[in-house]
Amino acid sequence: MNAQIGITEAKIGVCYGMDGNNLPSYADVVNLYKKYGISNVRVFDPNPDALEPLRGKVINVALGVMNLDLPHLATSQEFADSWVADFVSRFHDIPYSYISVGNEAIPGEYAVNVAPAMRNIQNALEKQGRATVRVTTAVSWAALANSLPPWVASVSTFAPEARDAMVQVLCFLEAHGSQLMINVYPYHGYASDPVNVHQDYAVFTAPGPVIYDGSLGYQNLFDMMVDSFYWAMEKEGHGNVTVVVSGTGWPSAGNGDLTNAVLAQAYNKGFVQHISSSGTPKRPNVLMDGFLFAMFNENLKPDGVEQNFGLFYPNMTEVYTVFPPRQ
Repeated sequence: MNAQIGITEAKIGVCYGMDGNNLPSYADVVNLYKKYGISNVRVFDPNPDALEPLRGKVINVALGVMNLDLPHLATSQEFADSWVADFVSRFHDIPYSYISVGNEAIPGEYAVNVAPAMRNIQNALEKQGRATVRVTTAVSWAALANSLPPWVASVSTFAPEARDAMVQVLCFLEAHGSQLMINVYPYHGYASDPVNVHQDYAVFTAPGPVIYDGSLGYQNLFDMMVDSFYWAMEKEGHGNVTVVVSGTGWPSAGNGDLTNAVLAQAYNKGFVQHISSSGTPKRPNVLMDGFLFAMFNENLKPDGVEQNFGLFYPNMTEVYTVFPPRQ
């Protein structure tokens, strides 16, 4: 097996969702990144209008492939070559960090297409001189057999309906030295059982370990969820693969006392501080890149909490402070 891949310094960024009809212009969004020192951005789909203002800026971009494109990418190297030419090579002056081939496509109807699409995108990047861009995919808690909340990580396995696709993905990631992207939302574990999942455990404010998994003490639910993926990967013989947190956050409204700006700020600031300084109990010396979800409240998402994950309102004022302004 290859040596375990780690990140020596965690890069922290923000997911730029665009499900709103009142969002600022793409150019204004880039200026907002600069104002708040946001140097890493995840873009869910290859929108050329959103990419154009990022040209020549010192902002790393994790670019997403839409799930609808996965079957075509999986079966056509020509289509993959064209996709990379249109959205990567054309924007040669954007520093791409990752290409996420699908978002939460495993498990699901597109799961079988993920690994073949990743291979074809990798081939296209190599042919076009962009092989340094890491190819991955983003998966959610649904890829695991666990039910929320996860009390102990060590029992984790991949869900039967996800296992075959996940093993193919992990083989690719290990062969190419890339990380698995995981979307991790302790909020959902807390909201599903707020009596037994303590608030301080959910939002990074517990003063010490709350739960023990064998000899490993867990001070926050986030670490327990991340280590669940590590345990599942290890059981499939791919314990060397590490992770990138492709989306995490806490809604500031939409579910009564469980969602407010104070809790959202506590969670997001706690996340930034935590992954900047340490790994998880199972991988204490392995830092992770991570992306907060999301840049804006998005009014075209489903009513309730889904509309309220933003760090900023659409008018570009802060919902609460995570990144202090730099200009």
